[in-house]
Amino acid sequence: MTTALSQVCRENPINRHHIIPLDFNSVMTVPDSHAWPKSDDFSSNHRLTIPIVDLKDPNAVKLAGQACETWGAFQVINHAIPFNLLEEVESETQRLFSLSAETKLKALSEPEGATGYGLPLISKFFPKYMWNEGFTIMGSPADHARVHWPNDNARF
Repeated sequence: MTTALSQVCRENPINRHHIIPLDFNSVMTVPDSHAWPKSDDFSSNHRLTIPIVDLKDPNAVKLAGQACETWGAFQVINHAIPFNLLEEVESETQRLFSLSAETKLKALSEPEGATGYGLPLISKFFPKYMWNEGFTIMGSPADHARVHWPNDNARF
């Protein structure tokens, strides 16, 4: 999948000037660049749930593939990852996204690249920006952090 994602990024680069971190705490109104029209297909009575993939299920790989094709995401249960490790990952993720915009922009994705800070890779296929930011990491997160934050990467 990495090859396909890298190819898509090369063929559909994100312009670097479009990557402007929003200060979600100070924005009082939704900027036009992020204002999505209301959809008639979704009502408050319609409840969507992300698929759950149980790793103890013998069909887990197939179910994960179907969830990715249909939803692009899924929740994993029975993964046996210790809760304290999940809490540590969440804490480091919060630390990462709490960095200043200036610091995050030092890890900006290259226009044709798939790794680094920036907009979700699927953003370029939609007319409006999504209300999020992301770090795409392929390979070792530690190696990635050493490249982008050579003096402050130990906890990553």
